Amino acid sequence: MKAEIFNYSGFIKETDPHKLKDKFSELLYLSEFDVLGFQEHFFTPIGYTALWLLGESHFAIHTFPEQGKTYIELSSCNEAKKVFFVANI
Repeated sequence: MKAEIFNYSGFIKETDPHKLKDKFSELLYLSEFDVLGFQEHFFTPIGYTALWLLGESHFAIHTFPEQGKTYIELSSCNEAKKVFFVANI
């Protein structure tokens, strides 16, 4: 296998942690990523960060509720899975 990573990052408008977790868990499944683990943290008074450890690398989200946006970042060694994921955000 060639050492290569395909990345996608950007901001989305959703900031609700439960909606984000549900949406992206489902999208990672539909993209056929191998989810090895999941970790999340709720900040006080507001804010949320989550990380999905993937067999193909990782996916992370960081909310900025005070600005009404969430940063998302996917790194994958599988370009086809990344392309499917991004097309369905």
